[in-house]
Amino acid sequence: MSKRFSTNLALNSLSFGQSSLMFLREYIQNYAEYSQKWDLNGLFPIGQPDLSAQSPEAQALIIPKINEYIQRGMETHNRKTDPCFKLWHLSSSLESFSEENLLLSFYELDSPTKYEINVAKNNKIAFSSKYCCDIFESYGAKPIHIPLAFDKYNFKQIDRKFADNRIVFNVVGKFEKRKAHAKVFKAWLRRFGRDNRYALQAAIYNPFLPNPEQQNQAICQALTNNERQHTTTFLGHMVQNSAYNDFLNSSNIVIAMSCGEGWALPEMTSVALGKHAVVLRAHAHLDWATPENSVLVDPNGKQPAADGFFFH
Repeated sequence: MSKRFSTNLALNSLSFGQSSLMFLREYIQNYAEYSQKWDLNGLFPIGQPDLSAQSPEAQALIIPKINEYIQRGMETHNRKTDPCFKLWHLSSSLESFSEENLLLSFYELDSPTKYEINVAKNNKIAFSSKYCCDIFESYGAKPIHIPLAFDKYNFKQIDRKFADNRIVFNVVGKFEKRKAHAKVFKAWLRRFGRDNRYALQAAIYNPFLPNPEQQNQAICQALTNNERQHTTTFLGHMVQNSAYNDFLNSSNIVIAMSCGEGWALPEMTSVALGKHAVVLRAHAHLDWATPENSVLVDPNGKQPAADGFFFH
């Protein structure tokens, strides 16, 4: 007899949401196989569900089942007997729907707070990165490793080359100090900025800044020293996965030089699509970047992650 379980997931267009939807879609598409051991009974969404990034076909597949799981969970979930799988931040994850929880989280740094350690010890904890598992083991937690996967449903190889055959670099991930965007721009502009054979595309829009439109525009201007650069292009927030797939496919090289990542999903997806990659040999990158698929750059030390906004 299969064992019943529930889920506590964010269903949106961000990394947590994309990963959650990939999990649900995989389960739904292979229900006959997976349900023999684990029968998904309930779904408790984190925040308001937003599937606008998904294709109409994906929405048609998953929305009816999501509604069914939400309704069934509210009516029949048993906190004592139904384990719960949660994919979310360490912060705010002391709250739970079950006495037996598996929390899968991303973690970017190397010095967890006492609160984060307590969350890890109060859940059966999993991290996407082996590096993060090692860190939390050193603080007495007992994490397991669950790597992320390539989303073959939303991302596919397509031909998106520029007519002038320029060599295109992509910089990805919402703008933050820890992602080293400013250093990447400085180095790239110094080497390629005046050469029209090369181009740099940046999809670094950060929707979590206090005044996102104004601040993102100011960031773009600062990264190019307030000069109009013909070789650089800044893209806004791409709502649809299909648009982001076009963007990833239009490059030749992805730059993954973030100084702290829980996985680096866009960079890994780019490599899976066959792109060349320049990758910092550190933290979660080491779960998927190898000398065979990337040019690895050795770090020369560490720096504080505090930025006065996302990390304090």
